[in-house]
Amino acid sequence: MALNTELKNQIETIIASDKIILFMKGTKENPQCGFSATVVEILNQLVPEYTTVNVLADHDIREGIKEFSAWPTIPQLYAHKEFIGGCDIIKELYSNGEIFEALKIPKPSNKIPHINITPNAADAFLKALQDAGPEDKLRLKVNINFGHDLSFSSKNANDLEIKSAGLSILIDPISAAKADGLTIDYASNKMGAGFEINNPNAPSVVKDMTVVELKQKLDNHEKFNFFDVRTQEEWDLSRIPGAKLFLELTEDEIAALDKNTPIVFQCRSGGRSARTAEQFNAKGFRNVYNLKGGILAYKKEIDDSIVAS
Repeated sequence: MALNTELKNQIETIIASDKIILFMKGTKENPQCGFSATVVEILNQLVPEYTTVNVLADHDIREGIKEFSAWPTIPQLYAHKEFIGGCDIIKELYSNGEIFEALKIPKPSNKIPHINITPNAADAFLKALQDAGPEDKLRLKVNINFGHDLSFSSKNANDLEIKSAGLSILIDPISAAKADGLTIDYASNKMGAGFEINNPNAPSVVKDMTVVELKQKLDNHEKFNFFDVRTQEEWDLSRIPGAKLFLELTEDEIAALDKNTPIVFQCRSGGRSARTAEQFNAKGFRNVYNLKGGILAYKKEIDDSIVAS
């Protein structure tokens, strides 16, 4: 199709709207073709944020970007307003390590991380390797959000190789920068047996605490900070014993606490307290909890004498 001035300006505006723009089929959460999914997987390893444009939602953009880039296929990747290429080029740049320069992001070092594989995990891997190919080895990936993936594959030119528990572990340099001190275990629980990965480099997340767990901590006189983020009026009507009204404290006073201090936030049903918990997790606190179900759950499961609506 002919690229008219209006469409050309529209595409230029999109490309200038973010450092990294991916024209693709579908969205990053739900790619609609394998080539788009491949580029999304690579970008998710490299950058925390980028913009995607679903060409399936706009026929003019879908055909116009091909004319604009002089490139006949989708997906198409732009970085800092420069056209990088399609799926095959992105895969090649990723494989040979040139993707960092193309995206203008720091290149990780080739430092080999220390990874610990427990005896139970090593036994499980060795058994699984019996059904793998002759060149296959254990591969570990750690994505930008510290999601972990274990698989078997052959070695790529860019891979680092780690020896642990009699196994060879393949890891790309991007994952390696986030894997030092990582432990892989194999254990059984109520859901069955499986691999468990503990990565000390992963950022902390807000954890749920049940009202039963809270009651146990209160009964055992464990040391933790427990804040009720409801309004003064709600607090005056009813409260969980041991809680402090969040409004009576300034954020600076809480921020002055040791970052490893356990902190539990509570509200009526868990929504407001979850948002407050996320705020303090973002400030660097590593043991932040949200009371699941709030005071309503506490009334239902622990103390029905509490007045809560």
